[in-house]
Amino acid sequence: MNPHLPMANLSEPARAEMARIGPIWGRDIQAHREIVFETYLPLLRQVPDRGFRATRDIAYGSHDRQKLDVYQPDGAGGAPVVMFIHGGAFIRGAKDLSDQIYSNVPRYFAGKGLLGINVGYRLAPEAQYPQASRDLAAAVAWAQENVEAFGGDPRRIYLVGHSAGGTHAATYLADPEVRDAGARDVAGLVLLSARLRIEARPDNPNAGGVRAYYGDDANRYERCSPVTHAANLTLPTFIVVCEYDNPLLDVYGVELAHRMAVVRGRCPRVLRLTRHNHISVVAHFNSGEEILGLEILDFIERGG
Repeated sequence: MNPHLPMANLSEPARAEMARIGPIWGRDIQAHREIVFETYLPLLRQVPDRGFRATRDIAYGSHDRQKLDVYQPDGAGGAPVVMFIHGGAFIRGAKDLSDQIYSNVPRYFAGKGLLGINVGYRLAPEAQYPQASRDLAAAVAWAQENVEAFGGDPRRIYLVGHSAGGTHAATYLADPEVRDAGARDVAGLVLLSARLRIEARPDNPNAGGVRAYYGDDANRYERCSPVTHAANLTLPTFIVVCEYDNPLLDVYGVELAHRMAVVRGRCPRVLRLTRHNHISVVAHFNSGEEILGLEILDFIERGG
């Protein structure tokens, strides 16, 4: 197995199945999502839990979903911190969908000597824009006040958000609705197949989730879109899109990169992960393939 080749850790039949569903990913996202989970869960379960200690369900707020898990490497001291924010189209998802997903992401980084944090947050329709990003603000505040006790460096906290979790992270850092309400600075941001333009187009398979979180008034969507506030993303940012993403998410990732580049005079870090789809981009962490993981570690080590 070559960890530097995409999907080299999968069996030949599994790679063939990923290749089959990739080009048709958007036709039945839920069915294809389950195929990806079934493919990666056996690999993730083979990885022994050693080299770190997990402290689960720490409350950072009063709601049952306002909880986080900390994965602390053995002997950690002043370690960079990775806070992972799961996706779920604004209306579903959890920090633990199973015994491995999505804890596989902070487990991977804890295995590399970083402090991993898995963040839960409230979902729509109970919580609507921008409440999930405000939950993230509370989780970051908790982290900055507490990670030192777990061996983490509160000055080196990196947010890694997938799909809607990436939307919430970008909103937290860029949208004046949240940013001006006391959002705290972090060291960097990694966006994994994030929804960076808010829309409920007919070809958006998660349009219902968009409306549940942002409301039915499409005139508000531009103001709520992270791409609109690209000029406020002045911190180190790493934008990751997939070859087989949900419709237009790769386009919106490139749009954000372009808008940031115009303001900065240089392009932020961008990666298009070939052969991967919207779910495998996170499901593959800790499975043996390290293309994306090593890129994120380099981004953190170099400070951007």
